[in-house]
Amino acid sequence: MKALRIVPISPILTGLLIVPAVLVPLGCQSTYYSAWEKLGVHKRDILVDRVEAGREDQEEAKEQIKTTYEAFQELTSYDGGDLKDIYERLDSEYEASTEAAEDVSDRIESIEKVATAMFSEWESELEEIQNPDLRQKSHSLLGETRTKYGNLLTAMRSAESKMKPVLGAFKDQVLFLKHNLNAQAIASLKTQVLGIEGDVDALIANMQKSIDEADAFIESMSGEAG
Repeated sequence: MKALRIVPISPILTGLLIVPAVLVPLGCQSTYYSAWEKLGVHKRDILVDRVEAGREDQEEAKEQIKTTYEAFQELTSYDGGDLKDIYERLDSEYEASTEAAEDVSDRIESIEKVATAMFSEWESELEEIQNPDLRQKSHSLLGETRTKYGNLLTAMRSAESKMKPVLGAFKDQVLFLKHNLNAQAIASLKTQVLGIEGDVDALIANMQKSIDEADAFIESMSGEAG
């Protein structure tokens, strides 16, 4: 069957497409999508674009969280140095991880919005297809796409949920150091740092699974028959 053509979007349009997505009020979503459709960019294209951006956000968050944990791990081999510098570095890494996690959450929300609109439109337009065979094929494709999207969303939400306890542990350690900048305090954190290693590993694994699901979804949307 003929592969569906995803409309290429210029870098400038891509920036406009992604950045305001989260800021568009719910009641204005239909106007937002209509404006893009007039430019030849449909909900399907917007969804693929947002999933691609979501994949990048997750990759960045995964690497940032790994970097932050590695910074905390260095505490376990602390043998002197400026305690204030150590605290400021850890605080900076923690803040960067928090921002990366917020970007992931915002992106998931924007993906859900356009997916909901796309599936709703797809369902309503099924009734407009007069040819029974084509209507059945489109109905089957709708079900398949929903399943693939469900797998993607589940993986993204699972990874997102595992970020919270890890970030919470980072925050606890940063706040503890803020008020206890001494070698004894750093020594007391060693057990805490090592204790969250399993959570960090599980988070990284879940984020990679979510990234893989995003890749699979993007590939399927680019190659499905119309």
